[in-house]
Amino acid sequence: MNIYDFTLEELEKLLIENGFKKYNAIQIIEWMYEKKVYDFNKMTNLSKKLIEFCNEKFHFNDLKVVKVEKSTLANKYLLELSDHNKIECVLMNHDYGYSLCVSSQVGCNMGCSFCESGRLKKVRDLTLSELVGQVISVSTYENIRIDSIVVMGIGEPFDNFINIKRFISVVINNKMINIGQRHLTISTCGLVPKIYEFADLETGVNLAVSLHAPNNEIRDKIMKINHAYKIEEVMKALDYYIEKTNRRVTIEYIMLAGINDSDKCAQELSHLVKGKLMYVNLIPYNETSNFTMKRSNDFKIKSFYDILKSNNVNVTIRKEMGGNLSAACGQLRANEMKCLEK
Repeated sequence: MNIYDFTLEELEKLLIENGFKKYNAIQIIEWMYEKKVYDFNKMTNLSKKLIEFCNEKFHFNDLKVVKVEKSTLANKYLLELSDHNKIECVLMNHDYGYSLCVSSQVGCNMGCSFCESGRLKKVRDLTLSELVGQVISVSTYENIRIDSIVVMGIGEPFDNFINIKRFISVVINNKMINIGQRHLTISTCGLVPKIYEFADLETGVNLAVSLHAPNNEIRDKIMKINHAYKIEEVMKALDYYIEKTNRRVTIEYIMLAGINDSDKCAQELSHLVKGKLMYVNLIPYNETSNFTMKRSNDFKIKSFYDILKSNNVNVTIRKEMGGNLSAACGQLRANEMKCLEK
């Protein structure tokens, strides 16, 4: 078993069931996460019996960095999993520290019409060790500490809800990855039942919702999920989340030329979110050769921004971090698979 596939509570339970003490789990966790020792034989405060048990039962992460693309403010990593599937994560260098965007699935079944990730269908969910492994692999490769994490890479996090819950517990545990709950953000395209479940967890972790349209007519055309959960249902779930947690929700909105970037769309979006504990993040679209959709020009983006501002909506325009990277999420993986096919 992969040792990183256990939360602290799960490891404690397993050790107790095998005749060891609860505190032995903390000992092992401290070696793994704080001291970054990946050899049980070098964990000097473990008993010989416990070392033998661990060597027999566990192995460490085996994610492999196979390709890195670098720019001034961001690096994109292609990671190979033990079954040879590949995923991506992106390290961003902000003024406030390093932020890592991680993937939650191999491929994606949500089928958003502008998204490179969904072009290659879902193969499977990532395990806890593969979620944690992205953080461990990049921080080790770059010899840095990750300051914040966003789960916005390949896949729909709420479609892998059980492992995302376990990942949250590992990330915010001060004996493990130890990143504060306010520095972890989970994104969803709008799986309404899971938004309610997430709210009921009351973890203090941030929520971002990929809305990308102000009405059902547009959203139906660009996001298949809207056929299952209309905008009204999404907004009702977000109202519940805000009431339950008193946490601000980020509304992600990709700017697509001639599709969702009109002044009318800006007014509709303003009406949708005004007065709610939400802010809008306008995202310049990363164009890809696999889709005909184009990025809104800078004038349109600024005009859209100004309309939201004039309606007293909290809004930002996402800073573009890596202009020379395979920028669209999933594109580096897709390009690599094309090369392998050739």
